[in-house]
Amino acid sequence: MKKILIIVFIVSNLLAEPRVYFIEPKNNQILTERAVTVKFGLEDFGVAPAGYNIPNTGHHHLLIDSFLPEDLTKPIPADEYHLHFGLGQTETVIYLEPGEHSLRLVLGNYLHIPHEEPIYSEEITVIVL
Repeated sequence: MKKILIIVFIVSNLLAEPRVYFIEPKNNQILTERAVTVKFGLEDFGVAPAGYNIPNTGHHHLLIDSFLPEDLTKPIPADEYHLHFGLGQTETVIYLEPGEHSLRLVLGNYLHIPHEEPIYSEEITVIVL
């Protein structure tokens, strides 16, 4: 019976769709501070630092006030609108000017390229007062 349960668990994990999402902040959250704590959530996939080619893992990229890259077969840009967390970080603090801002998470592989089946969050909006 234990073997059957283990096999069912393994197969169910292989069939699960990976999902990346924001733990914090929440969509349409109104923030009173410019310093914004961002916590990344990930299901059915692992986190590994950039440069380590480990199956079913990646690392986070935070897009700020930026569209999802058109070509998801190329490395995610690295600039003030595309923050890389290549050490495997799962949270950060960013500083935003007052106003409305969009945020999106994209998982990249060991070369900062989205996976063959790209894994990215819904875009959320935050408002900084």
